Amino acid sequence: MQHFSPRLLGAFLLAAFLSAAAPPPPFEQQFTQLRKSPPELYAFLLRMPKGGDLHNHLAGAVYAESFIRAAAESNLCVDKTEWKITATCSLTSPNQEPARLANQANPTFNALIDKFSMRDFVPGRESAHDHFFDSFALFSLADKGHAGEFVAELARRAADQNESYLELMALSGGGPVLNLGSSIGLDQQNLAKTADDLRAAGLPALVSALKDGVDNLEKQRRDTLHCDAEPSSAPCRVVVRYVYQVLREFPKEQVFAQTLAGFALASIDPRVVAINFVQPEDGINSMRDYHLHMQMIDFAKHLYPNVHITLHAGELVSGLVPPEGLRFHIREAIELGHAERIGHGVDIMYETGSEQLLKQMRAKPIAVEIALTSNDVILGVKGNNHPFPIYRKYGVPVVLVTDDEGVNRSHLTQEFQRAVLTYDLTYADLKQIVRNSLEYSFLIGPSYWSDATYRMPVKPCAAGPHSSSCKAFLSSSDKAAAQADLEQRFREFEANAFHR
Repeated sequence: MQHFSPRLLGAFLLAAFLSAAAPPPPFEQQFTQLRKSPPELYAFLLRMPKGGDLHNHLAGAVYAESFIRAAAESNLCVDKTEWKITATCSLTSPNQEPARLANQANPTFNALIDKFSMRDFVPGRESAHDHFFDSFALFSLADKGHAGEFVAELARRAADQNESYLELMALSGGGPVLNLGSSIGLDQQNLAKTADDLRAAGLPALVSALKDGVDNLEKQRRDTLHCDAEPSSAPCRVVVRYVYQVLREFPKEQVFAQTLAGFALASIDPRVVAINFVQPEDGINSMRDYHLHMQMIDFAKHLYPNVHITLHAGELVSGLVPPEGLRFHIREAIELGHAERIGHGVDIMYETGSEQLLKQMRAKPIAVEIALTSNDVILGVKGNNHPFPIYRKYGVPVVLVTDDEGVNRSHLTQEFQRAVLTYDLTYADLKQIVRNSLEYSFLIGPSYWSDATYRMPVKPCAAGPHSSSCKAFLSSSDKAAAQADLEQRFREFEANAFHR
């Protein structure tokens, strides 16, 4: 498990104790001028500290080029009829070839990239929504044996963009948990009995195996980055935590088994910081069983009250589902599913009592993970049709996220650039959004800040960063240490932002 060690803490304590006041007017004026030159704005935002990416699917974050390389290294095959990675090549099929050849030939290489991502996609008989979600099955086999390497790849990309924290949706129950769920079934009227039956049939051993999987994932990440030899390197300083994914398009008995396994895993492994439900929200099972899924989460939350929950909710638009399907998902995610953050939340204004719900989200508070590029390419929601300004208008905390940067051919700097150019954000706006990303993260420990305005640190650090109370506080809270580190990054960045 990564911690902010005393040695690393000492590296930034000197500059961590800052006033959170807005930058001086000349700085904002210079930032405003950058909007006239998007390339210069991009260069500025690339260097700007961006805190954490809180909504990032590992499989969707890997660029197609890396999947093709991994397939070649694993001696897999490319089926050029379906344009997918397969385990072996048929000796009699002219449309199959070793992935190592595809990794060397531009026509095949480029065709795979277009199938594995949204690059150059033109809607026709296939919608953007379907092309996006169907792509995962095409490259999924290439992930086997390479997941830790891919996490390392994301950590490098995050470090290059001055990010300091990643919450990756990289874990799921998989075959054994799904099979156990099928064998036990589901008593919807007595979830407690089903949970007892699952445990008696071997669920704890499967959870232990999942924990071993996290160990292997972390070892491969650290080995790939050489973190034991170079712990202070920028990629190794990126703190990585994991979110367990429940695949909600599976049969309800398998969804329940996954849910219980995920909560049990998160309760014993601090590297697994939250639970989320994934797969298309408009899918058959996702829509039909949505209320039941929230009941499952409610049940598990009472068993494991300390486990955090972030949920995909409201990743829907009018016409994708019937009107009544837009009216309750976000509310139920919060009120029944105990969501502490909402992923996407695009259909908020279609919810029954949307204004009251927005006020409720502000009061709790419930942060919203805003994925601008993803919402555009998958749902066609952008600009004034996106609720990002509405959430900000109502004072709901927002964070900018990538969602699936590999499939969408985007990255976090691009999300910030898009937000600035579309919604006229000031530098002070960006700074608040970045600070939100750590404040509403699921890092362990209390916040560095005394309130949501980010103006004053907590009482232990009121006397300054060199006080014994502040040093002790930062060493005991991963969240506070990450936030103090962010303030140092801001200080260093702002001192040189316009003096290159």
